[in-house]
Amino acid sequence: MKHTLLVEVLTEELPPKALSNLGIAFAKHMTAGLSEAGFTARRDELSSYPALATPRRLAVLVSDVLAVQPERTVERKGPYVAQGFDAQGKATQALLGFARSCGAAVEALEKSADAKGEFFVYRATKRGEPLEAHLPRIVEQALSKLPTPKLMRWGSGEAQFVRPVHGLVLLLGKHLIPGKVLGLASSSHTLGHRSMSAGQIEIPSADAYLERMNIEGHVIVDFRQRQNRIAERLQAMASEGNAMLVAEHDALVEEVTALVEYPVIYRGQFDAAFLEVPQECLILSMQQHQKYFPLLERSTGKLLNRFLIVSNLETDDPANIVKGNERVLRARLSDAKFFYDQDRKTKLADRVERLGSVVYHNKLGSQLERVQRIRKLASSIAAELGSDVNKVERAAWLSKADLLTDMVGEFPELQGVMGRYYALHDGEERSVARAIEEHYLPRLAGDKLPEDNIGSAVALADKLDTLIGIYGIGLVPTGDKDPFGLRRQALGVLRILSERSLPLSLDRLLNLAKLGFAPGVLKDSVTVDLHAFVLERLRSYLRERGFAPDEIDAVVSQNPTRIDQVVPRLEAVQAFRAMPEAQSLSSANKRIRNILKKTTVSQTAPDPALLQEAAERDLFSATSRLAPTIASLWEERDYTAALRRLAGVRQEVDAFFDQVMVMTDEPLLRNNRLALLAKLESLLNRVADISKLAP
Repeated sequence: MKHTLLVEVLTEELPPKALSNLGIAFAKHMTAGLSEAGFTARRDELSSYPALATPRRLAVLVSDVLAVQPERTVERKGPYVAQGFDAQGKATQALLGFARSCGAAVEALEKSADAKGEFFVYRATKRGEPLEAHLPRIVEQALSKLPTPKLMRWGSGEAQFVRPVHGLVLLLGKHLIPGKVLGLASSSHTLGHRSMSAGQIEIPSADAYLERMNIEGHVIVDFRQRQNRIAERLQAMASEGNAMLVAEHDALVEEVTALVEYPVIYRGQFDAAFLEVPQECLILSMQQHQKYFPLLERSTGKLLNRFLIVSNLETDDPANIVKGNERVLRARLSDAKFFYDQDRKTKLADRVERLGSVVYHNKLGSQLERVQRIRKLASSIAAELGSDVNKVERAAWLSKADLLTDMVGEFPELQGVMGRYYALHDGEERSVARAIEEHYLPRLAGDKLPEDNIGSAVALADKLDTLIGIYGIGLVPTGDKDPFGLRRQALGVLRILSERSLPLSLDRLLNLAKLGFAPGVLKDSVTVDLHAFVLERLRSYLRERGFAPDEIDAVVSQNPTRIDQVVPRLEAVQAFRAMPEAQSLSSANKRIRNILKKTTVSQTAPDPALLQEAAERDLFSATSRLAPTIASLWEERDYTAALRRLAGVRQEVDAFFDQVMVMTDEPLLRNNRLALLAKLESLLNRVADISKLAP
């Protein structure tokens, strides 16, 4: 008979940020353990496991679990026959020991063979054992495999878990499975909500667990069900007040889901006078410190003096809960207002020199030295972009000053944002203030980019200085370790250059950034190494934009330096490969590449006087005619037209390979034909290496 198995481990409050993963992992390892022991055939994918987890419990429900294992054949491999008997034909100690470990006589052992020869094997039919003989071990093993950073002991026992454990439920259908896990004996009783549930709750069967916990225990055990309930109720209550939630609230919803067992939403408000403080500060204070959900005016997106509270207590009169939360929030917002008022008493410009006492990196100097490098580099970038150099230099000079403000000290996430507010208060130009904030953009994948060239110049300078400096002293990302976020910085550079179509050379930018450091600080090869590192990030970026791997390889393998031209070249490659001539020319290009790899071209250009065959004269004529056209289209950045023109040479290329022997015994003819192929290859690969395109 098959039944549903319930395992619940009742604990003290579990780590909220890990709770969902703990629930999923527990279900995964329990199911795997039961399957390996023969009690269930389930082998679900990780994504299919429901996370039955609350702040005080981890649970798992597995359907179709057997009370007794089916009979199974046990097979053990023993020593080879050659090592099983000595010269006198007597059984060796190796064979005798193997037979003894199997509980069988030597004569009862069977023989089998593999590539190495014949060996002894023990086979027996083993009767199935009851679940209770294995379940405690399976539960303990599943708990030991959970992704917990630290374990603790409690009481006088030796049991260890991420939090002290106070209860254990093991039910197969309606049957209690006796056993001990982490020193606790199993039962069919558990505890519900701390405040809303009275005493112990009897679980009559595994299938009744979720409903009984919800109705009697006031506990919604399923993490996702609890999360959806919170998200839906938040949206509904925000809409009732003609307001909306802050866009980035999903992470907070997940966090509060891990803090409550029976979520209830209440409304609160705060003094409108606090709205004089920048709303980013108020929002961060509410979200980070208090786990509240700020509300924005739907039409303007401005912060309202209202917020939503996710509580773990349902009551007919929530006035005391709301007032208590409002009182705590008032203290937090008062701190934010104090920081804001104090910070504005000192201008950003007056803070810059104090950055000299702040270490950026012990090998790369202070934050002030870094600002000086960023200002110089940003100025050079602005000049190449034809942007306002004075505004760029001013923004770069002030870009890190807000690191010394009280507000950024309290909320590091607001660096740049507060710089903009304080710059505007100091009377700086709006474009300068905006660039102070935007020089951190993009902060993460999918984030917005700087609006104009002023912000872009400072953002590029900041990211390039980080890349060159950190990479140059040997702190290269390895595996999934990237403590300085160099991959993110590289992606930021690529996105700004590509998506804002900035006509800048990546090589030149890297070399300009390197000039900001004293000789000997960075390794000599840093620009070459970093260029390769950035191009690897470029491949990932382009895959995310939907380009095929072979298309990407066709362009990126040429080590482009003008990143703004990479996507247009890829789009041209996409258009080219749709042409009927594409496959033939790609194959020809591969053939040319292979021929040229095996020999040396001793002359720079083909000599028309040495062209004997009609097919090679036609190809020479076609390439000579096309060369200036392709060069002109390249300069005009019309890559699609360039590849379309190249497609027109297919007939001459096919005829050449059909009718002309390239590697002839005559040296002059051979070298001339190789030079012709080298000229053709140069034309074919001007936009992209089309030999990389798969059929």
